[in-house]
Amino acid sequence: MTAAPRKPKHHALMRREQWTTYLIMTVPGLLLYCVFLILPILMGIYYSLTDWTGIGNTFNYIGLENYVKVFTNDKRFGNALLFNFRYTIFLVAGIVIIGFMLALLLNREMKGRSFFRTLYFMPAVLSMITIGLVFKQIYFYVLPTVGKTLGSAVLSENIIANRQLAIYGILFVHLWQGVALPTLLFLAGLQTIPADLYEAASIDGANALHQFRAITVPYILPTLSVVLVLAVKQGLNVFDYINAMTKGGPGGATTSIAMLIWQNAWERNRFSYAIAQAVVTGLLIAAISFVQIKFTNDRKVE
Repeated sequence: MTAAPRKPKHHALMRREQWTTYLIMTVPGLLLYCVFLILPILMGIYYSLTDWTGIGNTFNYIGLENYVKVFTNDKRFGNALLFNFRYTIFLVAGIVIIGFMLALLLNREMKGRSFFRTLYFMPAVLSMITIGLVFKQIYFYVLPTVGKTLGSAVLSENIIANRQLAIYGILFVHLWQGVALPTLLFLAGLQTIPADLYEAASIDGANALHQFRAITVPYILPTLSVVLVLAVKQGLNVFDYINAMTKGGPGGATTSIAMLIWQNAWERNRFSYAIAQAVVTGLLIAAISFVQIKFTNDRKVE
């Protein structure tokens, strides 16, 4: 009588080889992730508990003193935080409304649709610093000339040199470039909605507004969640446009949190304090993103 083959042992050996392969393929990426992301974060948190100036190797452990200063004795951080909240609200509203409207238009059957999709996405591939420098020259030389020709007092001056208007000048540039990727994401989300749902709704007598509320919005919520997280992150971390166009001016009117962190680190040699501000900002972004994702996930269509 012949013995049956030992399949369990063979399968166990195959699983062991698979896990070995997975481990070998995973370890390099995991090491890079730990060395270039996790380790710097941990070191940053440690340095935020010291009085390190960024120069030399000598520093003292001061505990949570930097964090106490952030929340109690730093009016500049409070003003920068208010600027970022105001900027983020305008940015998120603009990106969602403009991006979604463009996606609806580009999702329709029309001549040259591929051309317009490429045209609207082109700003996304350009450098933010380059765009900021270009628009800085436009605001300084071109726009005042156009404003004087049209007889507009508002457009006759350099917008980013005005304390009240500078935020809107930067915001316009950010929207001009930043709406490209959300438009593409919304467009991809719209194309995942089954056309049969709209046909069935039309047969049942639902008008365009009812179809939008009952079909489009629920199906687009996962995409909206991603867009909101990206837009909030961009708004709270805005730096490149400000650095290229105003340097935080005029008179600190456009000093964002990221700009303030950069100034504390590189102009005032307060590296540990700048890191503490960065940690607080990161936790704030994480908390807002969590609430956004939780809110949209509870309402999306499964």
